[in-house]
Amino acid sequence: MSTESDRNFIEHLSWDQVAGRIDNGVAAILPVGAGAKQHGFHLPMNTDRIQAEWLAARMADRIDAVIWPTVSYGYYPAFVDYAGSASLSAPTFEALIQEIAAGIIGYGCRALFVLDTGISTLAAVDRALAWLGDSDALHLKVHDGPRYRRAAAKLSEQSHGSHADELETSIMLVLAPHLVDTARAEASPRLKHDTPGPLSRTDAGSPNYSRSGSFGDPTLATRAKGEILLEAMVDDMAEQASAFLAGKRKAPDRKTRNVSR
Repeated sequence: MSTESDRNFIEHLSWDQVAGRIDNGVAAILPVGAGAKQHGFHLPMNTDRIQAEWLAARMADRIDAVIWPTVSYGYYPAFVDYAGSASLSAPTFEALIQEIAAGIIGYGCRALFVLDTGISTLAAVDRALAWLGDSDALHLKVHDGPRYRRAAAKLSEQSHGSHADELETSIMLVLAPHLVDTARAEASPRLKHDTPGPLSRTDAGSPNYSRSGSFGDPTLATRAKGEILLEAMVDDMAEQASAFLAGKRKAPDRKTRNVSR
């Protein structure tokens, strides 16, 4: 059953409908969100993709954009100790983003926004867009906006966290509450010292040990926190995207442009 938001996802459109939207001056959004990445005992493996597509749909309504299919495989090396979690090498992921972005830009969209729900993916996406050297593309980092950072600092009760934690679980209680098994939520141990690196499900001596795969305390999550965090994310990214579009001197020629590799 189709919904009103389907009109902005190109997978639900015919190619000539996509061409018509581009001719009318829309921007493009490329969501990046893992479909096969552990999120503790209590959240599904496609948690990042659910967030990426929800955020992309809200952004498309705010800035008039069409949405390309989500890049659901990426550079996620911290999670491969947990069954089912997939990670590409950084160069492979970077090349993937380069080629997809070049193709989208080549169709003449007003601008391209790469909406990235990851952390380990951030540097690779930055490199991919820098390699393109194209002023029509902007990397939207969902956790980096000032409103989100203020909200996260105010709401967070956990001692540490960044993955399947209090904040991410709160967001999922809004987006897909039927997929959140709160009875299985399990906090990771308090940090012995700050040592970034892959999470481990078996090495209890590791500073990054987490039996469940959570990094933080998802038991503190609430739907109310999630609603505030999501509103802050969308407002931050809409402001960044609107400023980016306003700063462009004029919309590009709507004829298909060739972007060389």
